[in-house]
Amino acid sequence: MPYQFEDLKKSCQTEWQAYIEHSFVQQLGNASLAPEAFQHYLKQDYLFLIQFARAFALAAYKSPTLSDLRQAKQGLQAIVDVELDLHISYCKEWGISEQELAELPEARATLAYTRYVLDTGNRGDLLDLHVALSPCMVGYGEIANWLNSRAETIRGENNPYDAWIAMYESDEFQDAMQAEISWLNERLADVSPARFKELTRIFSDATRLEIDFWEMGLKQSD
Repeated sequence: MPYQFEDLKKSCQTEWQAYIEHSFVQQLGNASLAPEAFQHYLKQDYLFLIQFARAFALAAYKSPTLSDLRQAKQGLQAIVDVELDLHISYCKEWGISEQELAELPEARATLAYTRYVLDTGNRGDLLDLHVALSPCMVGYGEIANWLNSRAETIRGENNPYDAWIAMYESDEFQDAMQAEISWLNERLADVSPARFKELTRIFSDATRLEIDFWEMGLKQSD
């Protein structure tokens, strides 16, 4: 039976649930999250996006086919030309200037997560890198869907974090999430049990680091 992305999630179901349903996410959904915690998260997420762009540049270098190269190029362009500008604008709405973003130090959780992804990509192949990125690329879309499935989630002007949920429930992000799952499914179908075990370790590590990123935001830790 060929492996699928769902098998990666099942391999660390406890960690995946702790990530998707983290207290930071729940509080964001029910509008009880402290504004200072969200601002701290936003600042570090800006720094994360920069490293994420570097990961797509690495994906281009690791691409064995023209199709993979084009995919990496599209990802890099999306972050550098669109997402970072949107993030800067969103931060301004929360009273965070572009100058402040440029001078930010990376929190330890940001350093640990982003460097783990880059190190995994450097040591391994393109599949290793995508598996390390997948908790972010797939997880945020699942988080938005999970929030929308909860009766406790507040939508609209009564929730100051509604725009964040809207970003990840959007057709554009959901389509990108499904495209990433399809890419992973196609390649996971050909791996051996031993290789899949290696990939589950990467996926588990990256998911645990995503949990740490939420914790960093919630506790506003450096």
